[in-house]
Parts: sequence; structure tokens; C-alpha cells
Amino acid sequence: MLRYEVRVLENYEIANFIYKMTLDAGEIAQRAQPGQFVHIKIPEDASLLLRRPISINGVDLTTGQVDLIYQVVGKGTNILSGVKKDTKLDVLGPLGRGFWIPEGCMKLYIVGGGCGVAPIKFIGQRFGHLDITSFLGFRSRSAAYQIQDFESFSREVFISTDDGSMGEKGPILHSLRHKLSHERPDIILACGPVPMLKILQSFVAEHDIPCQISLEERMGCGVGGCMVCSCEIGDDGHRDYKKVCADGPVFWSEEVLLG
Repeated sequence: MLRYEVRVLENYEIANFIYKMTLDAGEIAQRAQPGQFVHIKIPEDASLLLRRPISINGVDLTTGQVDLIYQVVGKGTNILSGVKKDTKLDVLGPLGRGFWIPEGCMKLYIVGGGCGVAPIKFIGQRFGHLDITSFLGFRSRSAAYQIQDFESFSREVFISTDDGSMGEKGPILHSLRHKLSHERPDIILACGPVPMLKILQSFVAEHDIPCQISLEERMGCGVGGCMVCSCEIGDDGHRDYKKVCADGPVFWSEEVLLG
């Protein structure tokens, strides 16, 4: 098991209830692939037995730094938001199966909604030599983050917000549908809430476009030892279950049965 004690280099709010934490974690940086995550033990509170899975937002192979993005939604992430520089954290990672680019794919669409924007930024960092178009959806301008990073590696960046305070008003998939009406990517890579991914599944099936999606699930152990994060898989009329933490979190869109 890849377990490390790592030092926090910085930890600050970058959008409304969205935090960026940078770790001094050279071995994780060297191994990490886009779409993978780390499992962090919450410090200072022994009652919080379960670790928190946090997507890897990017790495710096020269310095060994690993960037994480997380949203404060409960007691555990609230404690994380108060962690100071130089604090040591107990971290497992990198974990899970990330995104991969099949041979011959040159034109990528990457789609992120809310916290799902965080892991897809790493795609652009790793595969920035390819032709990338980014689609980013947020609740509002105050919840938006890292747009300049996406602009640095994308041919085009489409932005939408639920309230219309930034970019187009409404779901980001409206922009994707319009783009698909006159252009076809080789593959789509996406992460976001289940309702977004369900609609995306129908889009890519309609246009016969390969698509990988990263699922956001509650996790127990993070390494496949429990069944807390199981998801339903359908293939050729058969149904089965796979573990998001170990078999995913990235799956081909057509194999996942989203509830």
C-alpha cells in the first residue's frame, strides 16, 4: 500500500467553499495519472475513522508537489480547510484507475461540472500537446476556479453557470451539444455530478463518440477492501458491480449504469 507522511505547503480557498491544498509528495507526483486520487486521514479528530478521497488536480515533477482541490461539505473537509502550512498528513496514493488516451486520439473534449472540474485540469497538464477543448460548468461566478489554467492548454474554453453570472446561463452540456452539432472529437473525458453524466451518456451514444467518465462516490477503505463505493455495471445484458476506488473511478461511459 502506497502510504506516506507528507507536508502541507499551502492550503487556501480559491472559490466559494473550494480549497486548494499543495503537498510536498514527490513519490505520489511521480506515479500520479490524471483521474487518480489520494486518500487523506483527517488530523486532530480520532472520531473520523474514514479517510477522505480527494482528486489530484495536478503535479509538478520537478519540485515533487501535488495539488489537490476539495469542497468543504462536512466535518472532515472543514477540518482539512483549517490545516496550516508544514502540517504532516497521513496520505494513501495515488489510488484508482485514471483517464487514459487510446492510441490515435488527437482531438479531446474535456467536461467538468463543479468539483468535477478539478481532476480534468490534470488531463490538460499531462496531455497538453493534444487538441483540447474544455467545457466547464459552475454554480456561479463565485464558485468558478482555475479558468486561466484551462485557457493555457485549450483551443477553446466554454463556461456556463447555473445563475448566468459567468459565461452562458444553464448546464454546460448545452454548449457541448451545440459544439457536437458541427464538430466531432476523438474522445470525451468527463467528471461531475451524476445528472450531468447521465445526460452525457445519451449524448455520446447518440453521436457514437468514445467517452470516459470519472465517478464521485463515498469511499471506505479506498483500496478495494470494502464494498462502500460499489457501482453497477452493465455489459451485453449482464449486470455486475465494480468498486469505484479500485476498478475506477474512471470507466467507459457505456459500461456504467447510473442511478
